[in-house]
Amino acid sequence: MQTFAQSNYKESSNSFARYTKSGDLKNLESAKKFIDETYKSRRDSNSARVNVLRAMIYSSMAYADSTRSIKTPSDPIDITYESVNKIKKRDWDNYVAEHQYVNQNLAASHIYKAKKALEKEDYAGAYDNYLKVKNLDIQNYDVTYNLALLAAQTQQYDTAIAYYNDLLKKGDAPVEYYLELAEVYKQNNDSQGILNTLHEARTKFPENKQVLMNLVQLFAQRNEYKAIAPIIDEAVAHEPENIDLNYLAGYSNETVGNIEIAKRYYGKVLQLDHNNYEANLALGLIYLNSFLRDSDNVEAQYQAQNLLLKANEIRPYDVNALKSLSLYYERSGDLAQLDRVKLLLNQLSNN
Repeated sequence: MQTFAQSNYKESSNSFARYTKSGDLKNLESAKKFIDETYKSRRDSNSARVNVLRAMIYSSMAYADSTRSIKTPSDPIDITYESVNKIKKRDWDNYVAEHQYVNQNLAASHIYKAKKALEKEDYAGAYDNYLKVKNLDIQNYDVTYNLALLAAQTQQYDTAIAYYNDLLKKGDAPVEYYLELAEVYKQNNDSQGILNTLHEARTKFPENKQVLMNLVQLFAQRNEYKAIAPIIDEAVAHEPENIDLNYLAGYSNETVGNIEIAKRYYGKVLQLDHNNYEANLALGLIYLNSFLRDSDNVEAQYQAQNLLLKANEIRPYDVNALKSLSLYYERSGDLAQLDRVKLLLNQLSNN
């Protein structure tokens, strides 16, 4: 019986050797058949030598026979792990090349399964397979980026953040990694994480438009106009006809006291869209404040009147424009118009 088992093992080994030279699946199927016979013996099924060969054969099937034309009782990947787990760590020291061969096949098999899972939009399945590749710890398979993407896709945000940070620590990460990490922080409702990531990206990629735009958007959401003012010129230079960006530039500069710059940006908005309510009102208020400080400032009076009336024309029942006109008419002494505006404001407040 022992001689018979050894004969099966030898036949399996010879068939597998022929497969490694030819790549012919028939030889691989023959190796499988003989190793299966060997494995029927309890003693041989616990042998390190037998399990190493069995792992090599089944891992080869897992990788090379992707259509599973060779029939097996369960997935060849699972059978490979069954044999691998039976081999003690000290025994692997005698089979270093074989161990590497098995792991390479397993990694390639898991990557294949991950890609098939992605085709079906099975992100959890893809993530699980890429994680198994990472756990095999093979140098030529860096799957950290795929794990980062899939962890985010499956809403494992803390895990995704950890993977992205591992990638960034290497020092050669492209700008896309920073932008994707910022998006993960956004999904995780971590505003400070977004800010830190974008600041780091801005340092490494000072010319990148997307990083700059994301930073401006974040500051705007946080009402940090003092932080926007120094960088908004550069943002507008990327999109000079972007109305929202020009208005934000005006508002940010006005907020920090750069009034002349604010006027220029509000004026640019009105060049692009003379019916823009916000810009007419904002610029009108700047001139109104100048007129209120100095009643002899004819230009401020003229500009305030025209801009505030235009704002009122665009939105006749908007309280902000009406209140501004009320202040203007009170200072200019136009009592008839002041009464008209106050009457309208009273009607609106009673509705």
